Amino acid sequence: QVQLVESGGGLVQAGGSLRLSCAPSISIFSINRMDWYRQAPGKQRELVATMTSDGTTDYADSVKGRFTIAKDNAKNMVYLQMNSLKPEDTAVYYCNALIAFISHWGQGTQVTVSS
Repeated sequence: QVQLVESGGGLVQAGGSLRLSCAPSISIFSINRMDWYRQAPGKQRELVATMTSDGTTDYADSVKGRFTIAKDNAKNMVYLQMNSLKPEDTAVYYCNALIAFISHWGQGTQVTVSS
């Protein structure tokens, strides 16, 4: 069973920054695609950022220019750098790993942005 452990969430004021981390239990080279999702109270889970194994990235329109997905192969970690945070970014953030067509989820980390 693949495990993903997120960390880095917290409370931040609007305009601030946070960096989320995701630590997979297997080699990052075995992962076809890494995604960050978020789910706000009463809303559906939405895809925020994605990175394929060749490093191609894509972002939801709502976070383009503010969020950056990145990976550190040496540390076997995936990150979501979030800048210029807004109250509407408040949500539980999840990392997801797609491996051989199977999705694996982390437990989530809470991000709260105060106005």
